Amino acid sequence: MIPNEISRACLVAGAGEGSTELNAFDRALLSAGIGDLNLVRVSSIMPPHVKLVGTLPQLPKGAFVLVVYSARTSSVPGESLAAAVAVGRAPDGFGVVMEAQGKDRAQAECEARKKVEEAFRMRGLKLSEVQVAAAEHRVSRCGGVVAACLFF
Repeated sequence: MIPNEISRACLVAGAGEGSTELNAFDRALLSAGIGDLNLVRVSSIMPPHVKLVGTLPQLPKGAFVLVVYSARTSSVPGESLAAAVAVGRAPDGFGVVMEAQGKDRAQAECEARKKVEEAFRMRGLKLSEVQVAAAEHRVSRCGGVVAACLFF
């Protein structure tokens, strides 16, 4: 059961470079505005009572935050990276969050949307809305992208 204090979610995305792939991932997290949080990965279910908001509030540094995220890193100069998350919701607010990666933003967004649509078909639910966040980056040295749905 989700703690009662979790009532909102927000989609974010970012990209960045670093001297290593881990540092590139960290830079992507910072670019997305979530680099100073402890991310606790959860599976891909959006509770009906959780409101999806457009702006992430200022959360305390080091806060433990539930998240569904997609990330990709590479150390191949010139490679294009993309990551996306899509949230699909039924009329009653219940939903799923799906992750995807790709070579460009359009590919990652399309794949994430397809995954949401399939998840709804599998559940026999009507899909009433889909929202997507995605990031794309061309690697210079070591690059990373992240797209995330945070619950708070």
